[in-house]
Amino acid sequence: MKLPKKGEIRKPTKTISGVTPVAVMLPPRPCSHGACVYCPNLNVPQSYTPKSPVVMRASALGYDSFKQVKARLKAFELMNHPTDKIEIIIMGGTFLEYPKKFQYDFVKGIYDGLNGKKAKTLQEAKRINETSKHRCVALCIETRPDVCVEYIQRLREFGCTRVELGVQIIDNRIYKLVNRGHSVQDVVEATRALRNAGFKIGYHIMPGLPGSNPKKDLELFKKLFSDERFKPDQLKIYPCQVMPGSVLEEWYWEGKYKPYDEKQTLELLIKMFKIIPRYCRVMRVMREIPPEYIIAGLKRIDLRQELDKELRNSKIKVKEIRFREVGFALRDKRKIKKKTKLKITKYKAFGGDEYFLEIVNDDDILFGLLRLRIFRDKNKKTAMIRELHVYGPELKIGEHSGVSQHHGYGKKLVKKAEEIALKNKCEKIKIISGIGVRKYYEKLGYYLDEIGGEYMVKDFNKI
Repeated sequence: MKLPKKGEIRKPTKTISGVTPVAVMLPPRPCSHGACVYCPNLNVPQSYTPKSPVVMRASALGYDSFKQVKARLKAFELMNHPTDKIEIIIMGGTFLEYPKKFQYDFVKGIYDGLNGKKAKTLQEAKRINETSKHRCVALCIETRPDVCVEYIQRLREFGCTRVELGVQIIDNRIYKLVNRGHSVQDVVEATRALRNAGFKIGYHIMPGLPGSNPKKDLELFKKLFSDERFKPDQLKIYPCQVMPGSVLEEWYWEGKYKPYDEKQTLELLIKMFKIIPRYCRVMRVMREIPPEYIIAGLKRIDLRQELDKELRNSKIKVKEIRFREVGFALRDKRKIKKKTKLKITKYKAFGGDEYFLEIVNDDDILFGLLRLRIFRDKNKKTAMIRELHVYGPELKIGEHSGVSQHHGYGKKLVKKAEEIALKNKCEKIKIISGIGVRKYYEKLGYYLDEIGGEYMVKDFNKI
């Protein structure tokens, strides 16, 4: 890797949203339900290729989580990125289907890698990370909707704050056709359980599956946000591609399946982005699959850039989070009005009220957000902060020179959430917190409730 010049940050968009993302890949393991028709068979983690960057890095290190984290931290430091606030993403398969001991050892290895030393237990590793140089501020686990609900407590024990579900499309007939192995009801139940436990919820969506078409894809996409059983916080949109060793490759050569071309995909994505609500963030568009492994379908990894360009040039009003982030406005050298205001969007989701709090300016550029859920749990009103995030290029802990981070936006958002909780007559407010953010919340008057799933809690009766 070519080293950056003094003062230069290589690939600045990596940390432009305020955290440093570290992907950790699982070792190869077949899915219990078999293989979806679009999954390749390449003797690497399910749905990936031997030349996917994250697979190449992980395989060279024997898929050891400790070594992967250490290597990624070193790479980010060499590129002059801050590595104080780390977001961990566990990739490569249905993590919760791996043997139980492996899961605990793998997660402990992640914290040990961040801490720079090996602890005796996972709990000890987490405690060390609360004050570590490299703090885990968020931890994401990918899983299937049908392998989720029974493991909620374990996810919290791992320090998980976000779960990404392989939803693809909400249609049982297509699920059966592509051998997905779960139902729409599984998606509904997983979303309900995760939301009430405070997790941030991401869906993987796959336009262009066999049995669908652009019109159907758009109709079902609209349903994601009109039906209160869904309403994800985040999306990854991966148009279906034909890959080697998959059943879909056979169907393609037999003339039974044809993927969308670039024009069809771009037109569909523009329509999708028009309807994405302001509380949802599109994390990715297109997967990082080397073109040589794509038999048919889109080969452009950079389609998101083309899409953003098309949306901005057409002056289409896009509310999606990433499109409005202050970090990207800085990158594009747009003029940023410093005066901000607090905006609150309230919507229904699974019988509860979601409050989406934002710090924005008059141009709707986003500086920070908070997700608050208020719902009835055993006939008692519960308030849960599911996410607090201040955007802008990441600053080291203690620095104050940025345009958005460390300007008190987080405290302002939490205070407003507490006011809403009190107005709704909630006795307590809980926060699903990354391990490395616990000390921050302690300064705001919260304490760790280890019995109730390791949430940070404030009891209004004790204030």
